[in-house]
Parts: sequence; C-alpha cells; structure tokens
Amino acid sequence: MTDPVLYELREDGIAVITLNRPEQRNALGREVREGLYAAWERFEQDAGARIAILTGAGEKSFCAGGDLKEMVETGMSVPARDFIPVPYDNMELSKPTIAAVNGFAFAGGWLIAQACDLCVASTSARFAITEVKVGRGSPWAAPLIHMIPQRIFMEIVLTGKPVTAQRAYEIGLVNRLAEPEALMATALELAREILEGAPLSVKAARETVMLSTEMGRGAALQAARAAHELTYNSDDAQEGPRAFAEKRKPEWKGR
Repeated sequence: MTDPVLYELREDGIAVITLNRPEQRNALGREVREGLYAAWERFEQDAGARIAILTGAGEKSFCAGGDLKEMVETGMSVPARDFIPVPYDNMELSKPTIAAVNGFAFAGGWLIAQACDLCVASTSARFAITEVKVGRGSPWAAPLIHMIPQRIFMEIVLTGKPVTAQRAYEIGLVNRLAEPEALMATALELAREILEGAPLSVKAARETVMLSTEMGRGAALQAARAAHELTYNSDDAQEGPRAFAEKRKPEWKGR
C-alpha cells in the first residue's frame, strides 16, 4: 500500500502535496486526514519549502469529501474541530498555498480547495457543496462570502448542485483554468510567479489580504502597515530598487 498522502519538495522551493487514494476518489478517510495533517506540518516546518501545491492523484477526483461510510460507522454528529486539516484554520501555516483541482472537488474536497490561497482548476473539474443532499452541514463555507457573490453562494449551498470549472472561474472561485494535461504545469507556473517576489513582501502581502477579510477598512489599514514594517526595514527592500537600477535580477535573502 502506497502512502495516502505524498509530499515532494522540488528544487525550486515548491512543495507538492498529493492526496493519493484515487481508487477511493481521494476521499478524506482517516488515513488521508492523518497524512494530510503530517504533510501540512512538514511543509510549514520545511525551511526549503516556500509555497505548496495541493492536488489529487488520478484524473477523476481531486477529493470527493468525507468518507460517508466512516460517518455511519462512527455515528458522527457534529465533526470535531480538527476532523479535517484546514490550512490557516486549524492548521497554522505562514506560507502561500495553491489548490490544483483535477476532477471532483465535492463537500470536504471543496473545503480544502477553498482553504488554499489560490486555485487552479482543470477544465474537467467540478465543484459542489453537497451536504444538503446527505443531511449534513457546511458551516466551513462561511468564508465564501469574501470570494463569491451572495446570491451565487446561496444557490450553491441550497441546491448542492455541481458547478463547472468554467463557472467556478467566472464567479471568482478559481484563479486559472487549464486543460487536464496542463493542470500541474499551470499551477507550477503560478507558484513560480509568486516565488519571483521578495519572500518578506509576499508574506506581508498575503497577511494583508487575510486581514482585510477580518476587519473594517481603518483597522485593516493599520494592521497592514504593521505587517509590512519588517518588509520595509529588510535588506531585500534595498536590494529590489538596487537591482532594478542596475538592470539585473534581484537576489532575495528573505531578511
């Protein structure tokens, strides 16, 4: 039996995390959940990892969500807060993440794609919050109000019907679309574009986006200024303008 979740750190600082149970549509059974917790923790602690791409093995499914059979067997009512590892929620991550969605991203699959900072989707991907179809709940969907319009959000959670990758792109859930065979190449391209930026600037920029979803305008501006203080006072803040003036590529040190 191969590992339920794979972790690969590339030489360019991109960590690729792969749900590896394609025969089970990469559903979030116990072993996959445990493997995903370990992979996210490894990513956060890995000094060489600067950005992560989360994807699913196979072409049919990114992640089909929770294991309904397991829920029946355990008589699950309200899921424990740590039932599924969710980046930036019950998993403390300080680095950017990208979901590369191939195939179905239903229920918990939508959740873990939604939790990543950015999303690239195969044109054959499908997204759905199907909980109303099986009598379960989707409180985790609340942050969607910062990503997509209210009326569309309402329809998605009330009907449980899937939306196509094209529709997900149109409503702002997905950043980029790719043909199935080009999905990972497109996700890697996006990751490399982010890695071209100064590490401290990228970190502060990400924090600013998240702060803006939590606060009013004035409070967010004040918090964002504080988040950028380290960036402005860093060596890289001098290296960037210097490299531009000298017409060369900057050499970031992350300090």
